[in-house]
Amino acid sequence: MKLQIEPYRDRNIHLPEKGRIILAQYDADSIVVYQAYRPAIGHFAAQNGYFGGEFKLSRMTWIKPNFLWMMYRAGWGMKEGQEVILAIRILRSAFDSILAQAVFSKYIPEIYENPQQWSQALKVSDVRLQWDPDRSPAGGKLERRAIQLRLRGEVAMKYSRDWIISIEDISEFVAEQRKHVITKNYDVLFMPKERIYEVNNPQMAHRLQLTQFD
Repeated sequence: MKLQIEPYRDRNIHLPEKGRIILAQYDADSIVVYQAYRPAIGHFAAQNGYFGGEFKLSRMTWIKPNFLWMMYRAGWGMKEGQEVILAIRILRSAFDSILAQAVFSKYIPEIYENPQQWSQALKVSDVRLQWDPDRSPAGGKLERRAIQLRLRGEVAMKYSRDWIISIEDISEFVAEQRKHVITKNYDVLFMPKERIYEVNNPQMAHRLQLTQFD
């Protein structure tokens, strides 16, 4: 597996307990996001390095840079239609472009002058943004918030092919770690290594409602 991993017990040493932060595995040029699909779509993507076959561009697609939030959403690969867990490495410049286009799924008075302005922004944007409670391995809510991004239109098209560096099927790794979650043996549980993804543009950071730390 190409993902960098670390013991779960080491993960929280580096992370704040509260706040809206983007957790991800990334380097200077790329960032990893996660998706879960039924086998027909997931296996095609992993084998071909892009999304095609039964993948429908007419539907919105959610991406999540936070591994544990993906595990909560997919039930550690046990939910029907989400059995194949993919780690998709995309261009970091593309991810920044996605963030720049993101519009909240609900009206936020601190960002939009009025509901009408928000509604118009939502109509024209190909990216929707949500902050949801981050999750423990067992699925319990944390005070910290995790980001998920919903793509459609031109952004979804570029994401599905042009922006991808690699796609890795990590379902076997997920299945191995799921055993430790079921037994609550967190001392031997491993996670992809993730750190806070910094957004250096102050205006963008404010618009995304990111928590600022000293």
